[in-house]
Amino acid sequence: MAARLGDEEGPGSGSGPASHPTAPTPASAPVPTSEGSSEAASEGSATVTLDDVRRAQKTLSGVSRLTVLEGSRYLSGLVGSPVHVKCENLQRTGSFKLRGAYVRISGLSSGERAAGVVAASAGNHAQGVALAASLLGVRSTVLMPEGAPLPKIAATREYGAEVLLRGQIVDETMRAAREYAERTGAIFIHPFDHPDIIAGQGTVGLEILEQCPEVRTVVVGIGGGGLAAGVAVAVKALRPDVRVVGVQAEGAAAYPPSLAAGRPVTLDAPVTMADGIRVGRPGDVPFQIIEELVDEVRTVTEDELSSALLLCLERAKLVVEPAGASPVAALLSAPGSFEGPVVAVLSGGNVDPLLMQRVLRHGMAAAGRYLSLRLRLTDRPGALATLLGVLSTLDANVLDVGHVRTNPRLGLSEAEVELHLETKGPEHCAEVREALRGAGYTVMA
Repeated sequence: MAARLGDEEGPGSGSGPASHPTAPTPASAPVPTSEGSSEAASEGSATVTLDDVRRAQKTLSGVSRLTVLEGSRYLSGLVGSPVHVKCENLQRTGSFKLRGAYVRISGLSSGERAAGVVAASAGNHAQGVALAASLLGVRSTVLMPEGAPLPKIAATREYGAEVLLRGQIVDETMRAAREYAERTGAIFIHPFDHPDIIAGQGTVGLEILEQCPEVRTVVVGIGGGGLAAGVAVAVKALRPDVRVVGVQAEGAAAYPPSLAAGRPVTLDAPVTMADGIRVGRPGDVPFQIIEELVDEVRTVTEDELSSALLLCLERAKLVVEPAGASPVAALLSAPGSFEGPVVAVLSGGNVDPLLMQRVLRHGMAAAGRYLSLRLRLTDRPGALATLLGVLSTLDANVLDVGHVRTNPRLGLSEAEVELHLETKGPEHCAEVREALRGAGYTVMA
């Protein structure tokens, strides 16, 4: 679950302002946005500069934590140069979202604050808005999908928001939140498509340069694009030589086709376990920045996300949600393609325990450490005990056994066994399969 130690302490529990980078600051040109549908564009100048990010850093003084930068021995060995992880999973509310939400809400006029704020989110943005609004004395309402995990709903309420469950998917919830804003006059706080949100998230980039001035590559996950855009503004303004690489889940990768088309493109049905980056359309404001400043956008598979989450848990002792583990997944998928030192941003750690259980099992399977198979054997007394004896000689740990003796597809003297085994890697899995076949068993899967 999210790291939330100290949240009850209020604004004073943060780490205080970080010192600004000492590198010379080049002129920072505003990043233009396209006209049209962007909420931000209708509210005035939709530009984000280094000065905006630095102002956001001052605003967040004593509010957000200066999260740690940890070295990873395993990833460093894999990549062939130093790799560090930026632990935004240890940020207040368990993700970077507090940064942008606080900057956005703190910039509202007294009249707008009196009207309250409303947001739509499946989790991280919800908690960021709820805590930011509470710290600023602003009433907040957060709409969440009806299927949102109970721990995230409970946490959002604990941070002070009124929670309303609307819609089955986030897109429906977003529409309901906009309707709520129009009906009540509350200010809609978009999760990524606003300059203030991007400036707040950009403070992560300033901290990276302060903590690792020798960095050569920054890897960051992308959903709507607020975090990646903010990090790119800060990093490229101070260190244009640093490469910024964005990462999306393969089943929810709206940025590659959008960048190819030169405009935001909507995916019909984004699908990924990484709900933090499951966004069907890039934001208008972050898209323009990412198109201009991010060097590359890569995609990762569900297996790679699972393996990355498992690695963070086992090797770094860090609880990271699938979206937060996406930069690590990119490093695992092509370690030789990153110039070091590398900083991978672990953007969040709010993962539902039930999802964590499924993802860990999936990650173990992807790493060859969990094997599921079905096989047939002769249905006679002691046959199952004999099978388990064979497995014991192979040093495979039996986690679960399913025994089917009556099924139309089975012969009169046959039984089918479904096994779930803990194994030691891909080679051990292959060894187990071959040994079972060698012992006369018909291995089905």
